[in-house]
Amino acid sequence: MQIPTLKLSGSIKPILVVTRRFPVDVEYRIARDYLPRFNLNEEPFTQKELLAAAERADALFVSPEDRLDADFFTRLDTSVKVIATFSVGYDHIDLEAAAAKPVAIANTPGVLTEATADITLLLLLGASRRAYEGQQLVRSGRWNASRLNEILGWQLGGKVLGIFGMGRIGRAVAERARAFGMKIHYTNRKELPGDSAAGATYHVHAKTLLNVSQFLTLHVPFTPETRHFLNTQSIGYLPKGAIVVITARGGLVNDDDLIAALRSGQVAAAGLDVYEGVPDVNPRYLDLPNVFLLPHLGSATLETRSAMGMLALDNIDAILVGNPAPSLISGG
Repeated sequence: MQIPTLKLSGSIKPILVVTRRFPVDVEYRIARDYLPRFNLNEEPFTQKELLAAAERADALFVSPEDRLDADFFTRLDTSVKVIATFSVGYDHIDLEAAAAKPVAIANTPGVLTEATADITLLLLLGASRRAYEGQQLVRSGRWNASRLNEILGWQLGGKVLGIFGMGRIGRAVAERARAFGMKIHYTNRKELPGDSAAGATYHVHAKTLLNVSQFLTLHVPFTPETRHFLNTQSIGYLPKGAIVVITARGGLVNDDDLIAALRSGQVAAAGLDVYEGVPDVNPRYLDLPNVFLLPHLGSATLETRSAMGMLALDNIDAILVGNPAPSLISGG
């Protein structure tokens, strides 16, 4: 694959701080076009370490584990012209504080749609077919094939899948779920126009969506308004025994309330790929047999992680040479 070389005025390459390790083709491009300052440790930079690495740097390449708060931007070297995050979400970046500095902020939307939709279906199937419990039986040697009523799950076909947030990922999930015979209902800021809904039923209010959702998946951004959307009240609107899947942001869920619902049976099972306070996971999930857990694998394919890295670098390249960035959030 031919990657265009970044050309800046002068012969000195720009300095790029890189807080994570990336696929080989992404790191090749970084090494070719920049003077990189890699984080060579397994653990994320502390804020102090990141600020030190950013001194006299031109750009930062960060991830959601890097918390860029108001204090960070107050102390950030003015040499930094652009910060690209290896993510669609940017709630880890204080955009109001960033606006006070001459720095552009960019993200990586679009390129992880298919991979995240795939993992959503994996979680739907894993939770509904009690895959974790089944694996435990096999691995422990306790599986008895003659017990025909053991580990009975729930089929997807004919069930209502409620999709809260019908953006690119929500629509990709709907397309996959239809192949399993699911009925698609959704709520969104606006009803999808024309054929783009592909026959899905629109709900103006989240409550009526929840009332019919035998399966529920959340695909909205994490904002102050959506924080802990899934809580005791909203869970109470679901049919008893509903199955819940989360691949968007862990902060959409009140852990205490979901755990209580999983224990009571109001929620029969859950599939989780994201958690509030990543990389920390609420330890009480680990004791629940009816939770199918993944370590944030939504974008974890070689193709997607490479595409995300390339888009982040495209944003950095563009800002440094004064061109429009392909996915700019602010500044620039």
